[in-house]
Amino acid sequence: MTPPASPTTRGRLLVGAAIVLLALNLRVAVGSLGVVLGSVRDDLGMSTAVAGIVTTVPVVCFAVFGVGAHGVVKGLGLHRTAALVLSLITVGLVLRAVVDNTALFMTFTTVALAGAAMGNIILPPLVKVHFPDRIGLMSALYGGSLMAGASLGSISTVPLSDALGGWRQGLGLWAGLAFVALLPWLAFLRHDVRTDPTGSERLASRDVLRSPLTWAMLVLFGSQSAMAYAQFGWLPEILTDAGLSDARAGAMLGLLSGVGIPLTLGLPWLMRIVGERPVLPVVFAVVTACGWLGVLVAPTTSTWLWAVLLGLGGGAFTWTLTMIGKRTRTAAGTTALSVFTQGPGYLIAGIGPLGAGVLHDATGSWTVPLVALMSLTAVIGVAGWFVARPVMLEDTLGHGPRGLSS
Repeated sequence: MTPPASPTTRGRLLVGAAIVLLALNLRVAVGSLGVVLGSVRDDLGMSTAVAGIVTTVPVVCFAVFGVGAHGVVKGLGLHRTAALVLSLITVGLVLRAVVDNTALFMTFTTVALAGAAMGNIILPPLVKVHFPDRIGLMSALYGGSLMAGASLGSISTVPLSDALGGWRQGLGLWAGLAFVALLPWLAFLRHDVRTDPTGSERLASRDVLRSPLTWAMLVLFGSQSAMAYAQFGWLPEILTDAGLSDARAGAMLGLLSGVGIPLTLGLPWLMRIVGERPVLPVVFAVVTACGWLGVLVAPTTSTWLWAVLLGLGGGAFTWTLTMIGKRTRTAAGTTALSVFTQGPGYLIAGIGPLGAGVLHDATGSWTVPLVALMSLTAVIGVAGWFVARPVMLEDTLGHGPRGLSS
């Protein structure tokens, strides 16, 4: 690995801010589209079936382009990849806002999502390289920024569209945020960092795939993300079917999301308290199960409490991203583990909302889907317990303490 130059305090602050800005842009393309999809569909003559495909494209892109990010990072380096990520997002967001047919709209949405997918992958190694002594803090900051970006896009796009004259302006404006985030990475290109190791530091993909830690991380990330997608996809409908108004159901989803941001920011403090013990993933699993149990048995009573519990359980997402950095010794290991965790993990994530919908259609009620989601929390707890053990990826590969070999 090519190490970064010895950073000054000011330099670390600039890199840290650039990482947080990068994360802020990785969910905007998704969060901004859903709230104006009806207007987009009407304007472009998009069929309902195609509109349904649009809602599944993010998960597919995060999986496919996430896996492909490994080769891009090896070839370009981390900083150039970050610049590429934000360039793709900027171009994709601008062009999808000006095209006049569905095919081009889908194409440029995919361009933006391809950038976001690679951005997901490079966040953990960027933190590993530049903040090896602050992995928990920086993971919490970029995790909170990811959530804030999604919320910002969904909350602000409709008012912006109304104020600026239509959905094109409302969607296209977010390209400006991506362009601003791109600027510091252009300045960092002179000091790029490569994670392609040589000699004793070489790490082979086949070895990473043989590691039990890799599979535990994949199961943890996939099951937690499947849970999150099911929550965001179905919780409002579950609550409205139980008798809540649309406004109150939407407010409960907002409460669920809002709880996650302060929890994410407080995660480094919690991790310092519990140390290497598997307390947090088990707690995340238990409170999520309690939240779903409350939704099942008393959906209209203390609904705010069930939403808070589900939001607290969502802390497993940032904890998992943090552990990608904490369970590797090198940036090369972090990149590889990030690729094999997040790429296939997003494919697993798509099963959550799809499976819940299929079970609901098959049974005619939400009981079986909710029981299935409660059962999934056990998977999160067990996989999290395994990941929490103080074992490094490189040490599981059987090549000595550095654990890296071709």
